[in-house]
Amino acid sequence: MPGLQVPPGVEGILSLTELPDETWIDRWDRIVVPQELKDRLLNYMVFSLDHRRRLSDVSLPLHGLVVLAGPPGTGKTTLARGLADQAARTLERGPLLFADIDPHAFPSQLLGESQRSVARLFSRTIPDLAARGRPMVVLLDEVEALAVNRSGASLETNPVDVHRATDAVLAGVDHVARSCPNVTFVATTNYRPGVDGAFLSRADLIETFSLPNPAAIAVILSDALSELAPGSVQSVADLTALAAACSEATLDARQVRKLVLRAIYGRRSLAIDPAAITVADVRRVFRDEPGPPTD
Repeated sequence: MPGLQVPPGVEGILSLTELPDETWIDRWDRIVVPQELKDRLLNYMVFSLDHRRRLSDVSLPLHGLVVLAGPPGTGKTTLARGLADQAARTLERGPLLFADIDPHAFPSQLLGESQRSVARLFSRTIPDLAARGRPMVVLLDEVEALAVNRSGASLETNPVDVHRATDAVLAGVDHVARSCPNVTFVATTNYRPGVDGAFLSRADLIETFSLPNPAAIAVILSDALSELAPGSVQSVADLTALAAACSEATLDARQVRKLVLRAIYGRRSLAIDPAAITVADVRRVFRDEPGPPTD
C-alpha cells in the first residue's frame, strides 16, 4: 500500500504507512537474527495489540513498549518495520497504521520548547492518529535522542531542557499506555547507556542485538549474492571461510552486504553483468586484492 499523507502542521512524524505491504516482507524475512528473537518480538506485538485493553495496568503494567538495543548495522530499524508488517498479517484485523517518528525534530535551543514539542507528540498527535481505531505501531528510532539519560546530561547541553524533554517522553508514554491501548511503541537505540533508565524500566521487552556470528554472516552473504545472481551455486567452503574472516574483523550485517556491492563497483564486467559475481570477488574486496588484469 502507498504511504499516507502526514497531516499538515504535524510535527515529528516522518511517514505514515498502512500495513501489510508486500514490499515490506523482506524487512522481516531477510534480516538475519536468531529465530527465537523474531518469535518473541512477534508474540509480544500480537499480545500487546490484541489484549492490552483487557488488562489491569496495576496487575500487569503493560506499557506497549519494546526496545531493540545493539550496535549500528545489526538490523534493528529494518526489523522493527518488518515486525509491524508481520503483526498486521498475523492480527488480520484490517490495516495497521505504522508511524515513523523523527527523533531529531524536537531538540531546540529555546528553553522548554523541546518539552512542549514532545508533549504535543504524545498528548495530541499520536492519540489523534490512534483515534482512528486501527492497531498502530509507532517507531521511536534512535530513542536516545528523545529519552536522554538525565544522569549523564552535560551542563553544556542545557540539562534543564534535557530533563524536561525526557520527563515529557516518560509522561507521554504513560499517557498513551493508559488512553491508547491500540498503540504499541518500538524503540531502537545504538547506545543503551544513553537512554534514560526510567524509559527502559517502562519497556515490556528489551531485546539486545549483537554483531553477526560466522554462521549468520554466511547466510547474509549468500542472501546478498542471490539477490544479484539468482539460482547461482556458491562454494560453501569459500562462503564459510569469508564469513569467518568477516566475523573476526567485527563487521556488522550492513557492512557485510556492502562488501558485495563493493565487489560490483570494483570490476566493470560485474557492473555490466552482476549475475556473474562469485564469493571470490567479494573475498578479493575484503582483502583489498587487485582484480584480474583484464578488468
